[in-house]
Amino acid sequence: MQASALRAELERCGALRLGHFVLSSGLHSPAYVQSALLLQDPSRARRVGRALSQRLAPYAPDSVLSPAIGGLVIGHEVAEALGVPFRFVERRQGRMSLRRGFELEPGERIVVVEDVVTTGGSTREAASAAGAEGARLTAVGAILDRSAGGNLFPVPFEALLSLDLPTYEPEACPLCRQGVAAETPGSREAPRG
Repeated sequence: MQASALRAELERCGALRLGHFVLSSGLHSPAYVQSALLLQDPSRARRVGRALSQRLAPYAPDSVLSPAIGGLVIGHEVAEALGVPFRFVERRQGRMSLRRGFELEPGERIVVVEDVVTTGGSTREAASAAGAEGARLTAVGAILDRSAGGNLFPVPFEALLSLDLPTYEPEACPLCRQGVAAETPGSREAPRG
């Protein structure tokens, strides 16, 4: 899947939104990508998952791990395309952990798959939870990289599309200064700024 085709798909299904948003990271932005709208169509989710799996296959993962909730659908689709198990971490008492009977083996090669990466915080938390089990992070994958080229991870990072969408610390947000009401559309409550 070409980056231009994915961007067109995001626009066509209404997943790329404009306005004033508080991201899960706490940063503010005039643009937001609601990947759930992209992935709500199973055939489209499968196509995107296959495209991302092709980028991650060279890292020879034994399994795919995703942070709940944003990474669930795409992580599952990538795992299916790679023919490996899928597991997820979820927040419990403020930190990401494996639950529901999921286990990782010492030395197991994992890739962490996310929908959108901005600061990489959830991805790093997922990798840390896997590392506590003795698993080895080999790569990170995402549908969308909006980190503006940041070097976020100690392993290769593969994304289908990079968008340089501005983000602001809450105290520096021009939309806040203009009095534009902010939405918090993410899967977890973001700090209010």
